[in-house]
Amino acid sequence: MTPLEAVAVFAAGVGAGGINAVVGSGSLITFPTLLAVGYPPVVANVSNNIGLVPGGITSVLGYRAELQGQLERLLRLGAGSVMGALVGGLLLLWLPEQAFKVIVPVLIAVACVMVVAQPKLNVWLAERRPLAHPHGGPWLWLGVFGAGVYGGYFGAAQGVVLIGLLGVFLDESLQRVNAAKNLLSLLVNASAAVLFVVIAEVDWTAVALIAVGSALGGFIGARVGRKLPAPLLRAVIVIVGVTAIVKLLTA
Repeated sequence: MTPLEAVAVFAAGVGAGGINAVVGSGSLITFPTLLAVGYPPVVANVSNNIGLVPGGITSVLGYRAELQGQLERLLRLGAGSVMGALVGGLLLLWLPEQAFKVIVPVLIAVACVMVVAQPKLNVWLAERRPLAHPHGGPWLWLGVFGAGVYGGYFGAAQGVVLIGLLGVFLDESLQRVNAAKNLLSLLVNASAAVLFVVIAEVDWTAVALIAVGSALGGFIGARVGRKLPAPLLRAVIVIVGVTAIVKLLTA
C-alpha cells in the first residue's frame, strides 16, 4: 500500500465511522476503497469489518445518554445480534456472493419504507397491541437476528435495516432507536471480528487505518447525529438507504 492509498483508506474510515454513528452504511465507503487499492473482496470485507469496531465503540459512547433505561431490552436483542453475526460470518467464508446481491437491495428498500412509515405504523400497532411487549416481542428478536446474519456477512446498510425494525416494534424516539442501533451494530461487528481473526485472512495494515479513522469518525458522527431532528434524521436514513441500493445494484 502506497502512502497515498493509506491516506485514502484512513479518510474512508473517518467517513464510515461518522455515517455509521448517524445511520449505518459506512462499509459502502470503506469496502470499495479497499477494493480500489487492490485487496481481494473477502480480505477487504473481513479487514473492513474488524477495522470498523473502534468506530462502533465511539459512536455508542456518544449516544450513552440515549441508551439509559434500555439495558434489559438490549441484552435480549444483543443475543440475537451476536448469534446472527456468527452465522453471517460463516456464510461469508462458505457461500457465493451472488445470492446476497439479490436479497440485500430488497431488504434495504423494505427498511427504508419502514423508517418513513414509522410514525403511522407505531400508531396503528399501538391501537392493535395495547399491551405491546416492551422489548419488541419475538418478531423483533427474529428481525434483529436476521440483520445480524446480514451484518456478519456484509455490514453495509445494516443500520438502516435495524432502525427500520426497532422504530416499528418499539415505542421510542428516533434518537433512542438510533442509540440502540449503534450498540447492536457494534455487537454484530465485534462478534464477526472475533470469528474472522480466528479463521479468516486479515490485512492488519488496512485494519489499523480503518480502526483509527472510524474511531474518530464515530465520535464526530455521534455528536452530529444526536442534534438532528427526527424528520431530518429520517430523511438522511432514506437517502443513505437508496444510495446503498443503487451501489449494490450497479456493482
